[in-house]
Amino acid sequence: MTSALLASAPSPLWYATRAGGTVALVLLTATVALGIAVGGRYLPRRLARFELTALHRNLAVLTLVFLALHIVTAVLDTFVHLGWWITVVPFAASYRTLWLGLGTVAFDLLLAVALTSATTGVRMRLGQRRWKAVHWLAYACWPIALFHAAGTGTDTRAPYQLAIYAACLLAVLAAVWWRLVRAGPGRAVLRLGAGLAALAVPAVLIGFLHLGPLAPGWSHRADAPAPIITVTEGARG
Repeated sequence: MTSALLASAPSPLWYATRAGGTVALVLLTATVALGIAVGGRYLPRRLARFELTALHRNLAVLTLVFLALHIVTAVLDTFVHLGWWITVVPFAASYRTLWLGLGTVAFDLLLAVALTSATTGVRMRLGQRRWKAVHWLAYACWPIALFHAAGTGTDTRAPYQLAIYAACLLAVLAAVWWRLVRAGPGRAVLRLGAGLAALAVPAVLIGFLHLGPLAPGWSHRADAPAPIITVTEGARG
């Protein structure tokens, strides 16, 4: 009886995957929120620009470290057989194809930001305008990572996990509104778009949680393979 329960229990790799993913999401949230809040002209008087830049860079590096832990343990865990290619090729997994695919997209975007920000030489070759365009991908990968975590996570219903998602959401929203308030006049279209996005993300996430992970039968629906995989398997049979 005891051995059967131990065999059916999640492995240490499963716990490491969940912990690594959650910590990576929190660190990514801190990185994005800091970048948004102090990315404009306004800076706290007690902090210098180089201090904030160093903090932002260190948070980004830590995010990549825990993201690597999340990916490696997920692939090594034998509960779900995932190939290494899913780390860079979106929507290639047969397990929770859409939700794992979102995680891969977020990782690819973050990797592009990291590679183009690694050295001054790369930034100079890209040019300031192109480098900034790539750097904005970090902001795009945050909501994708949040939906990946909510859709894939088997513990999304847990109160502590919902509290973490809520805290991440509130942190980024607070940073966006802080930046908008301090931005001053000008660039009305950009500010309007940022404000609408800040309202849309929590609304969509709450609706998704209500109809998806928090609704009965989500495990079965989330595990449903993508249509292309279903058609392929049917053709082979």
